[in-house]
Amino acid sequence: MQVSVIIPTYNRAQRLGKAIDSVLAQSHQDFELIVVDDGSEDNTDELIENYNSDIVYIRQENSGAAAARNRGIEKAHYNLLAFLDSDDWFAENKLKTQIEAMSQNPSCLISHTNEIWYRNGQILNQKLKHKKSSGDIFAQSLELCAVGMSTIMIHKEIFDRYGFFDEGYPCCEDYEFWLRISAEEKFLLVEEPLTSKDGGRDDQLSAIYRTGMDKFRIKAIMKTLASGRLTEEQSGIARRELERKCRIYGTGCIKHGRAEEGRYFLNLPETVGRKLTA
Repeated sequence: MQVSVIIPTYNRAQRLGKAIDSVLAQSHQDFELIVVDDGSEDNTDELIENYNSDIVYIRQENSGAAAARNRGIEKAHYNLLAFLDSDDWFAENKLKTQIEAMSQNPSCLISHTNEIWYRNGQILNQKLKHKKSSGDIFAQSLELCAVGMSTIMIHKEIFDRYGFFDEGYPCCEDYEFWLRISAEEKFLLVEEPLTSKDGGRDDQLSAIYRTGMDKFRIKAIMKTLASGRLTEEQSGIARRELERKCRIYGTGCIKHGRAEEGRYFLNLPETVGRKLTA
């Protein structure tokens, strides 16, 4: 089975090589590798030139991770897609294992795997709430980003059904996308840890937007509630999580001297509730 592997990257030349090498070393070799350079100002282009392999290299003006992934999806030749962030890397049997699992579960159009987290070169023990799930993951996806972007394998038709990554999100675009998909689709979990990620650095979006990530997740929940696609039960779960996130974020704003913003978010769930029941 043929796979298009998409790596978005921005100023990660020092780390990108490890990601690329992990794809080129796959035991399953029937793939194309697409690297989308989101306007890097380092030597990313020179790094790509050093590879003799057939890498599809696309450069665009800096537009964000969502836009870079979307560009890769548009250029992909194959119906099965895998994603890899430029500071993560695959286990050698990642593609092979995931393809076999999806072939045995043809009703599942999207799968993810377990992953190994590193911080400062040391393996980071994951909390119980980060334990990944199969099947209906909507409730878990509301609480936190329950799917690692670099673990995903997905049929292209998912994007035809539900749209691409929302480019209006500078971060948490994956959180919004998983909410949109998990409201209607079942996820297949491959238990093996087939992706590794190195976290805790200042250049990562989770660090750049550390104090505002809940704000974008709140926006994503509101978008999901307004979609009209949720069941009554899903809507109730989403509204409760919206209230929880707004309480946490609003209280934090007031604590840090942003009283007006804090009051807005504390009152937001009631406002949303009125609109939904109008």
